[in-house]
Amino acid sequence: MIIIGIDPGSRITGYGLIRLVGNEIFHLDSGCIRINADNPSARLQQIYLGIKALIQQYMPCEAAVEQVFMHQNPGAALKLGQARGAAIVALDMLIAEYSARQVKQSVVGYGAASKEQVQHMVMRLLHITDALQADAADALAIAVCHAHTRLSLQKIGVLPLRKKGYRWRDYRGSL
Repeated sequence: MIIIGIDPGSRITGYGLIRLVGNEIFHLDSGCIRINADNPSARLQQIYLGIKALIQQYMPCEAAVEQVFMHQNPGAALKLGQARGAAIVALDMLIAEYSARQVKQSVVGYGAASKEQVQHMVMRLLHITDALQADAADALAIAVCHAHTRLSLQKIGVLPLRKKGYRWRDYRGSL
């Protein structure tokens, strides 16, 4: 099973793709969609098209996206929400949403871990030796968090292996 993790941003959107085989997680690809348009609608279209291209190339089964958190600047929060919305619209598969604290807890074991700690653990867990950009590392961390959550839910019997027509959000509400 291939999982795509998305770290949405209005200027840089990180992505990470992993393969889940049994209990093992393998790194497939990661990087950033760099937004260079000035027009807000063109920015959202670049995010949408970039994610659609990744989906066509790797054909992931499920996706994980970071939840919106409140910024002190309302304008920045709106831009982030729009970028996140464009990413979600591009995904036509099961979608899981995780808070930054959940991702850090899952990957590092500490919900208030620093970005550097998350990046280090992602590289260790996925056996990545080359440097990772922060946005790509965050996206991979989101995908790894989803893989860990998925494995845990399968072990306790809450999550079936695959049910057509259901969204991941439907399962999360039953916990």
